[in-house]
Amino acid sequence: MKLELTVTATEITPAVEENERKVLLSVENLKVEFRRGGHVVSAVAGVSFDIYEGETLGLVGESGCGKSTTGRALMRIEKPTSGSVQLDGVEMTKMKGRQLRLTRRKLQMIFQDPVSSLNPRRRVRDIVAEPIDCWRAAKGKERDDIVFELLTKVGIDPRVYGNRYARQFSGGQCQRISIARALAMKPKMLICDEMVSALDVSIQAQILNLLEDLKKEYGLTLLFIAHDLAVVKNVSDRVAVMYLGRFCEIGPSDTLYAQPAHPYTKFLLEAALDADPDSPRHDEVLGGEPPSPLNPPSGCRFRTRCPQATDLCASEEPQMQTLSEGHQVACHFPLIPVRR
Repeated sequence: MKLELTVTATEITPAVEENERKVLLSVENLKVEFRRGGHVVSAVAGVSFDIYEGETLGLVGESGCGKSTTGRALMRIEKPTSGSVQLDGVEMTKMKGRQLRLTRRKLQMIFQDPVSSLNPRRRVRDIVAEPIDCWRAAKGKERDDIVFELLTKVGIDPRVYGNRYARQFSGGQCQRISIARALAMKPKMLICDEMVSALDVSIQAQILNLLEDLKKEYGLTLLFIAHDLAVVKNVSDRVAVMYLGRFCEIGPSDTLYAQPAHPYTKFLLEAALDADPDSPRHDEVLGGEPPSPLNPPSGCRFRTRCPQATDLCASEEPQMQTLSEGHQVACHFPLIPVRR
């Protein structure tokens, strides 16, 4: 039985011109490098993008492409090597100490493994209240009322389950608790890092529909990191495709899925499993393994696996080109014409 989500991209945000919307998060040439012995691993190699207030940007790509590292760098869990990250017009990369902690309250993260992200020795009500207690945002009855409301919003009855420990809950229930905790300080934006990948398909739909309801109610902006292309299409207004630390394409969800402009995006979409057993099979598949970030290829990083690569791809790094409104691609030979 094919499971259908009850939300679509067109329901999430009304059609508004980009220049009329407010940019909540602006990232410019973000780089994250890790040193290992005498080598440098380039995990994120200079990505630039904006996320508009109230929208959901989906971030997809193969494992190891740098998706999660990008999200962690925005939170300053990983320190960016260089680049700019502005949240609501405030530069975050230079912040330290209390100033960083104060600003980071507006930006919260939901992690991939819902079970290990919660303290198994603490009761659920105390887990959700922890951010409130840390910042002394409320005390006594006011604090308890906030926790009661948040747990109720995510579908956990605080009267029945509030005194139970996190280890007593299933993965889906733990993810609901994680969402409640992330909302405790009333953030403007959530970074969802593979938040449903460890859950059953039926539970995934429940969590995603819950997230959409909370997004509308609290006016949230989302960066949704995932490898499941079907999930990303259903929840995202725009989608960015990442390969070996760089963006190769970014555009409106419906446009990118209907007309992929980068060969890598096309291969990703064709590799996705279809629930219909009678659907036509794609004989052309993406071969080989991604190159090592210790020694990335010159020019276009995808050229070693691209069937249409030329000498130009080896000598020059492709820059983002505009194809249509909001649709950009970094390819010397895009699959659809570039707007001049």
